[in-house]
Parts: sequence; structure tokens; C-alpha cells
Amino acid sequence: MLKAAGAAAGAAGVGVGTAALAAPASAAGSAFAHPGLLHTRTDLDRMAAKVKAGARPYTAGFAKLTANRHAQSGWRANPQATVYRGAGSPQNYAVLYNDIHAAYQNALRYHVSGETAHADTAVAILNAWSGKLTSIQGSADRFLAAGLYGYQFANAAELVRDHGDFALGRAQDLMRNVFHPLSDDFLTRHNGAVVTNYWPNWDLTAIACVLATGIFCDDRAVVDRAVEYFKHGDGMGSVKHAIPVVHDDGLAEWVEAGRDQGHALLGVGLMGTVCEMAWNQGIDLYGYDDNRFLKGAQYVAKWSLGGEVAYTANTRKKGAIGGWSGSETATGAAGVDPAMTRPIWAMIANHYTKRRGLSASYVTRAAAKAAPEGGG
Repeated sequence: MLKAAGAAAGAAGVGVGTAALAAPASAAGSAFAHPGLLHTRTDLDRMAAKVKAGARPYTAGFAKLTANRHAQSGWRANPQATVYRGAGSPQNYAVLYNDIHAAYQNALRYHVSGETAHADTAVAILNAWSGKLTSIQGSADRFLAAGLYGYQFANAAELVRDHGDFALGRAQDLMRNVFHPLSDDFLTRHNGAVVTNYWPNWDLTAIACVLATGIFCDDRAVVDRAVEYFKHGDGMGSVKHAIPVVHDDGLAEWVEAGRDQGHALLGVGLMGTVCEMAWNQGIDLYGYDDNRFLKGAQYVAKWSLGGEVAYTANTRKKGAIGGWSGSETATGAAGVDPAMTRPIWAMIANHYTKRRGLSASYVTRAAAKAAPEGGG
């Protein structure tokens, strides 16, 4: 639904065709495009036209959206001044992410249906939080909260940034002063730990938040910071650390497969999110380093579907700088439940097979199995 539901129509990969391949939305040096995080104006117009026409499978995706409890115009926000995750009291982070999801889903529903009550609901939720939230606290999990809910808040806000009642400047201040500082600090200091202490998904939440902040706030230096870290960062979330080994068969190991399936799927979804937001601003991270992300996504898709994959033993250092230290070795890919899924595959399949005309057989199979995607 969100990108192109048709990407999941078949199990086989799509070969290179004769049609012109898509290019990133705009030149990287130009002004930022809005809306331009996970959804462009072209995306939103396509969704509305397909649903209005009753076209399959778009109508199934829209039905899944409208059935979600977060997508209802009666949703009322419950903003908090301080959000805690992992430590501190009250542990209220679920209040934040549920409100953000409601804002996002209502905004998306508005763009598809044209029903203004949903836009008004999204605006009311976002304005309530930007008028109250001043701090994110807790254990190390506060960095996850800032990264995840930061990029999600920006995406919801991006969809209503032109609404007459939306407090755009206040929302931009919230991103700059509450979400972004924690994410940027994590990429710099990693909570005082050795740089490999945290698995890739920690870095990837932070990269997603920094990138979304830069785009939403029209700050080129912040966008460049996220892109540079994706390509060359020292932490495990940069692309060559998250996907350290490329095999001759075209698959590339996702290092977090040595941890567990759920976190590996989360990481793939987050890297896809980063790539999509960048693509919509003219920056091709999907294709970086000979489509390295495609090779890693194919690996995780095959493994999650129950296929056999190679895994090179990986030892990472753990602990605090100047304090306790040790190491941990992952010797093989963890076991999987082929029934486990996350709504991450359609966007990735759409990019590589539809926009770029490349084969992505395992990703396409995973997308077909999960269709129509929706919910977390």
C-alpha cells in the first residue's frame, strides 16, 4: 500500500527490462522536496488514484489501513513533558509512539481519501506533542526512543506540513532540540561504550532520525552527516559493518543474523527506511557500493523464509570505554521462524525490481508472503 503493492505480486525476481530506470527524486545539491521522507507527492497521488479507481491490490492495502485503530479520526493525543524508556518513571514511551502512529495513519488516510477530519486529527496530535514534550530520558533505551520515535514523528509531520493549523516551526524545534540531539550523540559517543558494543539496529535508528531531521528541517549539513555515517561510520550500523561479507552467489551476510531473527528484520527495515528517505531527496543509498543493501536484504529474506545461508564467525568488542570490556562471538546464523514477518519488504522489493529493474527473488517472495503489509 505505502509504496507499490504490486511489487509483491509474484515470487520470482524481476529481470532488467527495456523501460527507462528510475532516478532519485531530485538532484542531491538542490533544495529539499516536500513531502519528501517516506512519501513523495507522486506517491500520495498514486495511492489516491488507485484506491479511487478500486484497483487491486491497492484497495486491500487501504482496507488494512482504515481497519487499524490508530487510523481513526476520533483519536485524542495524550502528550507528556518527559518520555521515559528503560528507566525512570513513568515508563510512558508507548503513549508517544501510539500517538505518533495515529498521527501518521490519519495523515496518510487523509491523502488517500481526502477526508479532512483525518488531517485535522493528525495535526492536533502533532501540535499537542510539540507543545509539551521537552525531554526523552531513561536507560540506554532512550537512544532507541529518540531514534525510532524521532524519524516517525518527522514522517507524520511531513505529511501535514502545509496544513494551515499545523505548527511547523514548533515541530521542527522538537526535532532539532529533543529527538535529534540524542541520535547525533549516539552516533558520536555510543553511550560511552566501545563502538561495536551496540548491534546495527541501534545505529540505524539514530541514522534514520538524523536524516529525517535534516530533511524535515531543511538542514543540508544534518542530512550530509547521516549519509556520511551510513557510508563510512565506525559503528555497526554503517552499511559495510552491518553487511560485512559479500558472497559469490550475490548474497551478503547481515551481521545481526548472528543475533536473532527479529532484530535482523528490524535492521533491514530501518536501513530500507534510511535508503527510501534519502532516495526521495536525490541521494542513492540503495545503490551504494554495488547495491550492497540489496545483497544483504536478499540474504535476510532467504534466511527468514527458512533457507540455508552462510555466516562468517563475527567477534565484536563490548563494554565501556575505560571500564569493563569483553567480547562476544556469533558463530552462525540464528534459528528462524518462517512465520515471523515485519512490514518491511514491499518498499525494498518495489525499489529494486520496479524502479531499478533488478532481480530480488527472495525479497519479492517475502513481500508476497506479507502482502498486504500494515501494522508493526
